[in-house]
Amino acid sequence: MNEAAQHTTCTRTRPMRMRTCIATRKVASDELLLRCVISPDDPETVLADPDRKLPGRGAWISPTMEAFELAEKRRAFGRALRVSTPVDLGHVRTYLAELADGPETVRTTEH
Repeated sequence: MNEAAQHTTCTRTRPMRMRTCIATRKVASDELLLRCVISPDDPETVLADPDRKLPGRGAWISPTMEAFELAEKRRAFGRALRVSTPVDLGHVRTYLAELADGPETVRTTEH
């Protein structure tokens, strides 16, 4: 091994974890997927967890409305989170809708 190869360092601080999207069933890095969890305060509510810090079992989904609607249609959230009762997905839907809209644009008109 040459000297340059010996001094090469990886800038990644944690290993790349692969997860499967509950809607599309495609495998991707956890950094490309949105983690969702059951709310610690309300066992019938699913929360988006973009920082991946909330406690509990996570369900991973591609962060698009198309993937969300497919997962909702297939009832994939309940299966992935291992809950047998219907869950409220409003928080996740709102999060993804805001993500799709992007930052608000302030428009001015010329007079």
